[in-house]
Amino acid sequence: MSFTQYKPVATRLQRSELACPGSNPSMIEKAANSAADFVFLDLEDAVAPNDKVQARKNIIEALNDIDWKAKGKTVSVRINGLDTHYMYRDVVDVVEQAGSKLDTILVPKVGTPHDLYMVEAMVTQIEEAKGLTNRIGLEALIETAIGMANVEDIARQHYTSRLEALHFGVADFAASRRSRTVVIGGLNPDYPGDQWHAAIDRMVTACRAFGLRAIDGPFGDFNDPDAYIAACKRASVLGCEGKWAIHPSQIEMANDMFSPPAAEVDRARRILVALDEAAAQGKGAASLDGRMIDAASARMAQNVVTVAEAIEAKSGAAKAA
Repeated sequence: MSFTQYKPVATRLQRSELACPGSNPSMIEKAANSAADFVFLDLEDAVAPNDKVQARKNIIEALNDIDWKAKGKTVSVRINGLDTHYMYRDVVDVVEQAGSKLDTILVPKVGTPHDLYMVEAMVTQIEEAKGLTNRIGLEALIETAIGMANVEDIARQHYTSRLEALHFGVADFAASRRSRTVVIGGLNPDYPGDQWHAAIDRMVTACRAFGLRAIDGPFGDFNDPDAYIAACKRASVLGCEGKWAIHPSQIEMANDMFSPPAAEVDRARRILVALDEAAAQGKGAASLDGRMIDAASARMAQNVVTVAEAIEAKSGAAKAA
């Protein structure tokens, strides 16, 4: 192991992330009562220009009036892009008026680390001015060619200590690269494989190198659950912790696909026990179910157990409520 290591900056359960337009208060209420781990209230693409101001007001009201923690939700707001005049008011109004209820800000179309530096500076100043005691995290959407070209520098957090996660925004990424696609997040039958594999793989590697969470973005055809599940499986294998749900029907599928199976959790726990017993005997490796296990096995097993414990904690809290 290299002496240079980046510890995980934040641990949050993020199997499913429900996108909810800020222009629709009734959908916000439904999102709060859904089974999603994460909800992001959108001020960007899902909101028409003439509705931006009212959507901002709706989101501030929802953040203050709904007990998101009691409902087992991590709540985020996707602000408008830095290239728009909406962005500064999104940050100022939401953080000043409802920052104490906000977990993260999702920054769209991040192209360089400097984009995050701007939001970081604004949030820090508002937190200090308002005396906010909670620390609002930042998440970055990697959804342009320039963002992917700079993804390692973005993940390295040269300019921000708030960054927690990177998301792959497949629709804008496809547009930025002029990729031919048939559905948002879907596969083009003219390509022999998964045309998003390289991009997601690069983003996930950057996340894991610098301690961030990796989240896969949307799948547009919510009438095709099989294709959505297949996309979840591909993202999960590459190391993503969760996926967006653009429709409530996708929430349970994401929760299921990004939850380790019971048999996998049981084996992971047995690996940790077996290696603890081996260590007590002065051994660095052990045998379990006819296979050799060692320190690398323990690291992989601990990843599984950590997710399982987070899921169990959320389930227990929901029952208690």
